[in-house]
Amino acid sequence: MLEKMTLMRGDITRLSVDAIVNAANNSLLGGGGVDGAIHRAAGPELLKECRLLGGCRTGEACITGGYLLPAKHVIHTVGPVWHGGGYHEEDLLAGCYENSLKLARDNGLRSIAFPAISTGAYGFPIKKASQVAVQTVARFLQQNALPEKVFFVCFSERDTLVYQETLDELAGMENET
Repeated sequence: MLEKMTLMRGDITRLSVDAIVNAANNSLLGGGGVDGAIHRAAGPELLKECRLLGGCRTGEACITGGYLLPAKHVIHTVGPVWHGGGYHEEDLLAGCYENSLKLARDNGLRSIAFPAISTGAYGFPIKKASQVAVQTVARFLQQNALPEKVFFVCFSERDTLVYQETLDELAGMENET
């Protein structure tokens, strides 16, 4: 499944893919970090459509148009706030990835790009988050034809290195089997 996953460092709002994933808050009305960047880049029509959705629960996902973005769609998912690991944070984060991938599959989308969900202001440890992300995506790709390509897009060099380490670990496990 590694051939279907690509890691890159950069600005997710500049990618020409079928969908980019927004690490949104429950209101879906914009915020800081990647959420604010996506809303700014997409233009005011994104906010108008998000208002019609009525919010989103943690771990779930919904889809909108991409508007002024190069991406055709935005899949909004609400990651968990890290409270030390005792509040099902890993399960909720896995839900973000799985539910986003299901939306991509069900809408016939071939490519999707994920940011490092919950690792900014929500405080999820980057190593643990990268493991949840990579393992969840790998499992989904083994069982589904779509999406065909998944990008992990990290904004910082540090996060990119952690994701690379996690992908290398998965490659090592795949080589052992």
